[in-house]
Amino acid sequence: QVQLVESGGGLVQPGESLRLSCTASGIIFSIYSMAWYRQAPGKQRELVADITSLASTNYGNSVKGRFTISRDNAKYTVYLQMNSLKPEDRAVYYCNAHGLRGDHWGQGTQVTVSS
Repeated sequence: QVQLVESGGGLVQPGESLRLSCTASGIIFSIYSMAWYRQAPGKQRELVADITSLASTNYGNSVKGRFTISRDNAKYTVYLQMNSLKPEDRAVYYCNAHGLRGDHWGQGTQVTVSS
């Protein structure tokens, strides 16, 4: 059974940082592309960042230069370092694993940016 478990969300003030983690089980992690998506209230889910099995990365325009995605294949974990957080970054952040047999999703972790 595939499981993706996110952690690291919380409440921070504008300008602060958070690091999200997503640990996978039930998949051969190293061959999967991994991604972070987010969904704000009343909005569609959007891609934040993704990282391929070869560690090539891609970012949504709104987070370029502020967020960094990385992976540790030995730990079956993907990270999202979020710096200079803004109120508009507030959302539920979801981990995604994309492979040849389809996609798997985590349960989400809430990030709130507020003064």
